[in-house]
Amino acid sequence: MSNHIDAATGPASSTVPPDPGAGPAHRFGLPTATALVVGTVIGTGVFALPSALAPYGPISLVAFILVTIGALALAFALAALSKRVPGSGGPYVFARDAFGDFAGFLNAWSYWITAWAGNAAIVVAWVGYVEVFWNSGHTKAWSIVIALAGLWIPALVNLSGLRSIGAAQLVTTVFKFIPLLFMSTVGLLFIKAHNFGPFNGSGTGAGGAVSAAAAIALFSYLGIETASVAAGRVRDPKRNVARATVLGTVACAVVYILGTVTVFGTVSNAALQKSTAPFTDSANAIFGGHWAGDLVAVAAIVSGIGALVGWTLIVAEMPQAAARDRLFPGRFATESRRGVPAFGIVVSTVLASVLTVVSYTRFDKVFTTIVLLSVVTAVIPYLFSATAQLYWLLTRGRAANWPHLLRDVAVSVIALAFSFWSLSGSGYQAVYYGAFCLFLGLPVYVWMKIGRGEYGESVVIPAELTVDGS
Repeated sequence: MSNHIDAATGPASSTVPPDPGAGPAHRFGLPTATALVVGTVIGTGVFALPSALAPYGPISLVAFILVTIGALALAFALAALSKRVPGSGGPYVFARDAFGDFAGFLNAWSYWITAWAGNAAIVVAWVGYVEVFWNSGHTKAWSIVIALAGLWIPALVNLSGLRSIGAAQLVTTVFKFIPLLFMSTVGLLFIKAHNFGPFNGSGTGAGGAVSAAAAIALFSYLGIETASVAAGRVRDPKRNVARATVLGTVACAVVYILGTVTVFGTVSNAALQKSTAPFTDSANAIFGGHWAGDLVAVAAIVSGIGALVGWTLIVAEMPQAAARDRLFPGRFATESRRGVPAFGIVVSTVLASVLTVVSYTRFDKVFTTIVLLSVVTAVIPYLFSATAQLYWLLTRGRAANWPHLLRDVAVSVIALAFSFWSLSGSGYQAVYYGAFCLFLGLPVYVWMKIGRGEYGESVVIPAELTVDGS
């Protein structure tokens, strides 16, 4: 692949062409592309997040604000990159365009793991809200059955075609956003200071608590890149992908921070740590009885299905883009008669199902464990994306006026620092599992290189550089 960049037109041959079968009439416009971002970012993670952050206390809100700043910086970097490289694949094509095939493969492999592992985390949180109505005793076998249904229903929606995906995203995004917006505005009026508990309840220093809470909070923003990943399915991607990325991230940031403050201030910290449906408990505390909490639980269930519909598409888009460049097995590049990457959808859903079952049978804190794994594997594509944007700014952005260049460089540096910080706060176990999953991709890369007939070249070392001169 050529890495040549023309100053006027952008990447020469590195963009992935629009997806075959996705004609203009069947592509996403700006509203649907924004709904895809909001729909995948706001899944059930936000509905379970207050419970995961509760052990750290209100100091986790500081972490949430810092994560939001980093996520916005990353969103602006991704928006700029999507204008430069307007093809499906998002972080994959950004890294490959800037740094070559191996970097592109690592991003595709890592992001693919993030997507199907993230689906497992979303469905675990989703189960907690389903169990408000059924299996309230949290019987493990029934929890697994509910989780598997939550994974495969969205897979069937995806397999039915793009129109079904787009309709599901618009409807579920509206349905989930209204109650969250209500909780993040009206709910603020019902806050009681004593519910917040100790400012730092982690038992560690403030820096360690903020970093650890930030790693969990980052999961809330996974998905801000989804419009760029599915860019080949968006009309006028150079314009709409960038706008959808920024608009979607800003909308999510507002309801995230204010909604979490509402839950922290309306449910006692001790009760919040034990809660499997914190927004339901918050609504019940505000209005009394169970009717309000039940409505929030229904919204969370719909929200989870919408997020899983979006992520099930995205989980197949990244490997499809890489497979078209012969960096992933060719089966991932194929599409069904309905114009969707059916093979990638099915394989990824099977893997998410296996991870879900294993997590329920082996881990006590199922949601937090899977979240941290997803964060580690997601940070790698974010690191490469921020670095790619910084690289292009420093090598091709010199023609721009200095104030704009300095602004864009500063945003990219913040996004890069944010990614490193999130990785450092994930914990040794999550980094270990994430690194292990990443390195599992190396044999696959070797296999794909051999399949392309790339056997490497012998390197001749000059005699004067050898030890004995022979």
